[in-house]
Amino acid sequence: MTHELAVRVWYEDTDLAGIVYYANYLKYIERGRSDLVARAGVDQGALARDGGLVFAVREVHARYLAPARLGDDLTVRTTVYETGPVRMVFDQAVWRGEVVLFTATVTVVCVHQSGRPLRVPAEIRQKIETIA
Repeated sequence: MTHELAVRVWYEDTDLAGIVYYANYLKYIERGRSDLVARAGVDQGALARDGGLVFAVREVHARYLAPARLGDDLTVRTTVYETGPVRMVFDQAVWRGEVVLFTATVTVVCVHQSGRPLRVPAEIRQKIETIA
């Protein structure tokens, strides 16, 4: 199953030529992953508040294929590629209609707010696997 999130390109997302600044694609896919996790029933705020557990991006492999522009309506598509005891891997893409503009494979790990690595809790993994 692929999770989809609609995103509109605003002026603040672009450079002077009206093209989306490259780092903003990372923000778009972060929103896509965060929305998928929330829809899976995982409250990231509560995890941090109650147990000090936070998700951190460990690795991103990204490909920029075509530019998005001011006013474009985009779709961020997120698929859970792999879940395991210490990491989750997501395949993500940003589309404009039928055209793929950006792709990324993102590895996420759990850490304590102090920076100490943690295992991904089994109940969180199960919730994320269920939505995927």
